Amino acid sequence: MIPYQRRLQMLQLLEQSEIVSLSDFCQALSNVSESTVRRDLKTLEAEGQIIILRGGGACLKKGSYEVPVNSKSIKNVSEKEAIAKYAASLVKDGESIYLDSGSTPLRMVQHLKNKDITVVTTNAMILQEIQESRLKCIMIGGEINISTASVLGTKTNSELAAMFFDKAFLGCNGFSEQAGVSTPDIREAEKKQIVKRNSTETFVLADSSKSGKNTLCRVFEPGEVPIICDKETDVLVASGNYMIAKG
Repeated sequence: MIPYQRRLQMLQLLEQSEIVSLSDFCQALSNVSESTVRRDLKTLEAEGQIIILRGGGACLKKGSYEVPVNSKSIKNVSEKEAIAKYAASLVKDGESIYLDSGSTPLRMVQHLKNKDITVVTTNAMILQEIQESRLKCIMIGGEINISTASVLGTKTNSELAAMFFDKAFLGCNGFSEQAGVSTPDIREAEKKQIVKRNSTETFVLADSSKSGKNTLCRVFEPGEVPIICDKETDVLVASGNYMIAKG
């Protein structure tokens, strides 16, 4: 088992139980040594995903943090792929679109390569995805959040405010009846709001694991922007504004 897969399994264990002990990790991850588990826990703590407790156990860090893009990319892969493929099908030749930071908007690129479109993005990971494509790509400037591969900040907002899009595809960290669409970073929230104002159509891409989750900053009110999801949830039904991507 490669390290990313092992850490993903550890995160899944923590999502199922409030606290997981070191011995429980070792038992669940068969043939993995205690020293390896400790190293993985330290890595996850450094990424801001967990809190290591005395005695070697851990609990999942809740609330206002941004999961690193490398960890996002290995979670809910089939669901994200279905959402990305469906979202890409909405794009027509000749359009100018915005692709947000995040693993799901990034997956759209593979399904857009043969379209005659202009892509504007703040997703720093896109450079490795646009090789051998017909896409015209404009990378917005600004500060790079290394952990999330997102470009953001005052310069970013200024550039985006002067651009207009046929369609925008945004990521998020959670959506709920209470908080609407949310993100942990106020700079990300501001960026998404600017893009929505300047887009004819705006879509939020979010797999069902984010349903019912709140993070620090509200981006949009419940139902304000259609959410493209892999399956129907109670939160989506209550919002009345969603699309289901069929794989």
